Amino acid sequence: MSIDESLSFVPLNIAVATVSDTRVAATDTSGDTLVARLSAAGHRLAARAIIKDEVPVLVAQLNAWIDDPGVDVIITTGGTGVTGRDVTPEALDQVMEKAIPGFGELFRWLSFQSIGTSTIQSRACAGLARGTYIFCLPGSTGAVKDGWDGILATQLDARHRPCNFVELIPRLRER
Repeated sequence: MSIDESLSFVPLNIAVATVSDTRVAATDTSGDTLVARLSAAGHRLAARAIIKDEVPVLVAQLNAWIDDPGVDVIITTGGTGVTGRDVTPEALDQVMEKAIPGFGELFRWLSFQSIGTSTIQSRACAGLARGTYIFCLPGSTGAVKDGWDGILATQLDARHRPCNFVELIPRLRER
């Protein structure tokens, strides 16, 4: 697994949503961490929002970004736990056409290295909706680091070998 430096980097347009009833721009450290990492990697921040833990509100924002040709990828942070207000996976279920189950499995394996069995409380997940990738991370800064550094940094890099999500983008809307 490596980066093939003979290939060109392809910057993606990434929308970031923090799902929280309590965070505001000044306290959105996980969103800030994610934006800093995707920007440092060479991607473009297409949009950013803080969204309440309400399925209809989150579904509406996801649909707006999915339908926006200027958004290639959506990454959410927050709302993936098991409490009554954690509804990000339920919102994703309403918009996605295909699940990417390996993302959540790999995230929990990576997270286990950091927080042990507490990772079992995460419902990190991913899917594809109308040609747009959606990745849902937990709301902690540590989880964002695990998800970006351990999975997304390479899978969203067209130079990563043996394969990556970027090279599939032209084929995502095939029927």
